[in-house]
Amino acid sequence: MLDYSYLVLHLPRGTSRDVARRILTEHAEYGDWELDRLRLYPDGRRDIRLRRKIIRVTRTM
Repeated sequence: MLDYSYLVLHLPRGTSRDVARRILTEHAEYGDWELDRLRLYPDGRRDIRLRRKIIRVTRTM
């Protein structure tokens, strides 16, 4: 069973596509986040949900 932790980002309208891409790239490269859902509203704001796997260590002894 995979468990995920989630991070929700709210980007205001007026945020350029290039800046949004840079923010997502930094989270992906340095925090191991992957895109789960992106919602673009008609007024230009974005709600982004990122996720990453939670690795649980099981005891072997």
